Amino acid sequence: MLFRGSIGAAALIVALLTATAALAFDDAKYPNLKGQWHRAEGNAGAGRFDPTKPPGRLQEVPLTAEYQAIYEDNLANKEAGGQGSDPTYKCLPPGMPRIMHAYAPMEVVVMPDTTYILMEHIHDNRRIHTDGRDFPDNMDADPMFAGYSIGRWADEDGDGQYDVLLVETRGFKGPRNYDVSGTPLHRDNQSIISERIYLDKNDPNTLHDEITIIDHALTRPWTVTKNYRRAQSKQAIWWHEDICAEANVHVDIGGQAYFLSADGLLMPTKKDQPPPDLRYFKQTRK
Repeated sequence: MLFRGSIGAAALIVALLTATAALAFDDAKYPNLKGQWHRAEGNAGAGRFDPTKPPGRLQEVPLTAEYQAIYEDNLANKEAGGQGSDPTYKCLPPGMPRIMHAYAPMEVVVMPDTTYILMEHIHDNRRIHTDGRDFPDNMDADPMFAGYSIGRWADEDGDGQYDVLLVETRGFKGPRNYDVSGTPLHRDNQSIISERIYLDKNDPNTLHDEITIIDHALTRPWTVTKNYRRAQSKQAIWWHEDICAEANVHVDIGGQAYFLSADGLLMPTKKDQPPPDLRYFKQTRK
């Protein structure tokens, strides 16, 4: 009986602690970010990190001369039929800040100590710590494509409610770039990315993410505002499931991008592209 009573007491304590935590988290103090969010520009925004400018060179990314040359080589590779420096064809994550392009529907989940940004895309989910922590000393020991994000909710208009999430992200690994054209970030992955995430004051169904990138491949900090629209449905349906490896016809061998035909045979992607090295295969005579 004593043992059974102890279990009951423990269960009561857990229930009380859970209730206390729930009361401590005042949902009304936070902006209503519930629902399903889509890129505001729709398909017209595909391939544009800065939604206010055309894709490619017309994005006018303030690259250093060294990285502009890398970008030009990358564009030439793509124009010849290759994949350039875009890592996603190999099913690697796009990484930050490209994650926020929202290639698929996005959900924002606000919890007491963490805000989650969930994406129906290649490993694009983000965890933003809002519990007052600092960046860990050993952050470089385990870098991530999405980086390590620390955030702080702020009441900028002084009305007693939070209206903006301020985020800083560091601790990256690569390769990473901004968009499908392959605009590069620096290979040292020492980027610092700051964000201001907030609802539009005149339209609560529009969300803005003001992103500022500090990176050694840039001549100055670059600021872009991404915009999202909330789906007008009380019960949004999450149809999308992006399993990159499923039906992926791109093959990378020895740093060369090849293509699988409908009958499963290896094809070149560029004119006069050499075949992969077959030294470990027994050569058959024709």
